Order: sequence, then C-alpha cells, then structure tokens
Amino acid sequence: MKICAIICEFNPFHNGHKYLLERASEISGCDAVVCVMSGCFTQRGEMCRTDKYLRAKHAVLCGADAVIELPAPFAVAPAEIFAAGAAQCLKHVPAELSLAFGCERGQSGDFVSAAAILNEESATFKEILARNLDSGESFIKSRLAAFTACGGDTQLLSSPNNILGVEYARAFGKTRPDAKLLPVKRIGAGYCDCRLAGGYSSASGIRANADSAAVKGEMPECSYEDFINSKDNTELFERLAADNLYLCDKDNLKRVYGCTEGLENLLKNLVCENGYAEVVEKAASKRYSKSRIRRILCANLLRLYADETEKFLNCRLAPKVLAVKKQKAARILPLLSAEKEPDAETKKCLELTSQAYALWQYLNKPLIFNNQNEKMILV
Repeated sequence: MKICAIICEFNPFHNGHKYLLERASEISGCDAVVCVMSGCFTQRGEMCRTDKYLRAKHAVLCGADAVIELPAPFAVAPAEIFAAGAAQCLKHVPAELSLAFGCERGQSGDFVSAAAILNEESATFKEILARNLDSGESFIKSRLAAFTACGGDTQLLSSPNNILGVEYARAFGKTRPDAKLLPVKRIGAGYCDCRLAGGYSSASGIRANADSAAVKGEMPECSYEDFINSKDNTELFERLAADNLYLCDKDNLKRVYGCTEGLENLLKNLVCENGYAEVVEKAASKRYSKSRIRRILCANLLRLYADETEKFLNCRLAPKVLAVKKQKAARILPLLSAEKEPDAETKKCLELTSQAYALWQYLNKPLIFNNQNEKMILV
C-alpha cells in the first residue's frame, strides 16, 4: 500500500490545509493520506481551542484517510524533535511511504542537500555557529549564518515551514530513508501571519481574528462550526502555566528542551512578580524567541522533559488513531497496529500524552464534545 504522510497541527483546520491534503493525494498517487497530528498542545507552546478528535475528524472529512496522534513529548518540542518524533511514529508502518509538507520554496533535492549540511556540521559550520552564539545571537540566526557559509540556501532556513521541511528531511533520512519528500508550495498568508488573507489565511490569523465574521470564509464548514462553538480558554491555560512555573523545582525546569544557559533562573525570578504574558515578554530576547519561552512553559506544565523524550525517540511507537475513513479502515488500521506489547518507555510516552489530553479537558470544561474514553472516530 502507498501512504502519503502529512505532519500537522490543524489548529484549526483551514482552507490551506484542505489544499495541502488535495495536492498530497494528487502528486503522491497514494492509496491513503495519513496525517500525524499534534494533540491538544502545539509546538509553539499553545493550547488548541478545538478537541484533537474533532480536528482529526475535520481532516478526514476534507481529504485525509486517517489521522494518528503525534505524542505530546514530541508535539511540544523544538522543530528537530517534532520532526524526529513524527518520523518515529511512521518508522515501522509497512507501506511505501512519501511525505508531503507545505513550504515557501524549494524542491525535494534542496531539502535533502540542506539536511546533509546540518547533519555533517563541518568544522566551519561549528566555528561560525559558536561565534554567533557567543555574540548573543539566537540559535536560529546563528545556525542560519553557519548554514549559509557552508553553501546552504539561506531561504531554506528563513521561514518556519521551510525550517520544518529541512528537519523532516533530516529525520526521515535517518528513520525512513525510503520515504519520498514532496514539498508543496504554500498559498495565502505566511505561517505566523495574524491577518486574514481572503480565503487562505494562516491558522495564526484565524485564531487572532476568531470573533470576525470573515473567518467563516477561511475554513471548511465542518471545522468552522466546531471552532466558533468552542471556547477560548487560553487565559486559564496561561495562568496555570505561570502557577506551575512558580511552583516547579528548578532542576526539573532545566530538564525541559531549550531551558539552558541559566534561563531557568531568569524564568523563576520573573514569575515571582509577573503573570504569564509578562514572563514571556521579559524573558524573550535576541537569543530566546517568544515561541521558545512559551514552549518551555507549556512543556514544564505537562512535565515533558528532554531526557525522557530522547528515550522515547528510540521506542517502537504504535500509532494512536484519532480518526479514520470508514471505507478504508479495514486496509489502513492493520498497518498502524502494534505488533507486540509496548515496553515501559513506550507506555510512559503514551501516559504523558493521555495526561496532556486530560488536562486539556479539565481546562475546557464544560465541553460540548467530550471524548472521555478517547475513542477513535470513524468518519
């Protein structure tokens, strides 16, 4: 069977996502499109407004054949771990695999070449990276300078989607080297654009303008209805994240991805007199992006630690199916089933993911849709 995978968040599912599903099916010639989707918390450290099962259902209604969950330890992590976790979820799927992803520019070979430069980390690369970091530049800008000096295409590491595309090339090159990369040029607004773009807005734009009537034109009807009928409990989530930062053990905070170089001390000091928004604003700098700070606060709240996640990357993960198309369930589900009883590390990874969902449900009470027993949806 030929499967085309898409790694996603769908927060919320919009017209651009529908376009990506359609193009993925078209250019891959696959038998099924399988999405690997973050649960209820995202790579930017935010809480999703709509339940993960509903978002998976939207995807299946709009072109996907199945949606499996990207476990929380990978979903709330830097791009490299986000991509590696998704690749691990698909590592043992017995099918001919391709991977479609949205990007601003670039062909398959461009992403493979960029991945090779980053994987090699030549002496020149390491020297320039270290020099820029020592001067106070962010890791992203420091790595871009080193990458460019080694012959890399600057634009491939200059936008979030392209950065993820390169990380997909790195991860799948190690885990599923047989997988074919299928970049799909994005249409509409940029990844982080908070404006509405007339039909193809970004998820950021839709979330920022959730109360606008114009949002209806940016989303398929099924996802629009569930999105506007859900409540935005971001303020409650942020308050809880700040409370947990105040209460947490500093040594555990240091275990979170990206909380290095004394950043744990700064965060603990800031939260003594500031709320969530002020902590993010004051901790962010030329070196530490706001997304990185939010992700640290979210991971700390969910008890997602780097040392444990590194172990999970070596687990034989059985994909958790959130939704599947009825007509193809009999063919797809056997490919996604576990061959043996999960080991202790795999159980721990799944347990953290279930706990994250339980917390999301707690923060979003009362719920119109309540999948308390986490039952797969047949669409």
